[in-house]
Amino acid sequence: MSDTKEYIIDKSYELFLTHSYEAVSISDISKAIDMTKGALYHHFLNKEELFKAVVDKHFIFPVSTLDIETIPLKEFIDENIKSMRHTIDSCLSYSAEFSPINYISFLVDASRHYKGFLDSTDKHVKDEETKMIVVLKNAIKRGEIRDDINVEVTAYTFTSLHMGLAGNLVSSTANVEESFSILKKQVLEYYKLLKKND
Repeated sequence: MSDTKEYIIDKSYELFLTHSYEAVSISDISKAIDMTKGALYHHFLNKEELFKAVVDKHFIFPVSTLDIETIPLKEFIDENIKSMRHTIDSCLSYSAEFSPINYISFLVDASRHYKGFLDSTDKHVKDEETKMIVVLKNAIKRGEIRDDINVEVTAYTFTSLHMGLAGNLVSSTANVEESFSILKKQVLEYYKLLKKND
């Protein structure tokens, strides 16, 4: 039964990626999985419950597992960008239906149709900002960066730069490679401004 549920979730994910939540009906899902509506309802109470299961499985927070007490800021920045790239590449390899704009639309649908999704997203962002604050404070102590910065604002600025990746990904002229290249240049330019002059 769990294999069947996983199959339903994965096929539904492809539908939700290429169409909005509102546009995908239970009939569409049952046709895509070659299953009757009754059989589908045996696994999920309704479309909302199925959509939540899809989001839970396929929305991936890039989470840093680095030792934030010892890692230099520059390495922390590089590793965060690599982690974000790995997440996007995993999505790209999952389905031929994937495009960055489809994924962003999927996240917008999640924010509108999955109660608590925005709260968990906000918590993740705050957790990552807290890690960045620790890394920045330690970088100041080690003399890696200047000590005259507002650590909280600087952490927020790094977070904002990372969130700007979404804008780069949906730009009509940028592809994934170029979007990450732009992000890396932006973040490294900011890092140069913070770096302590020897």
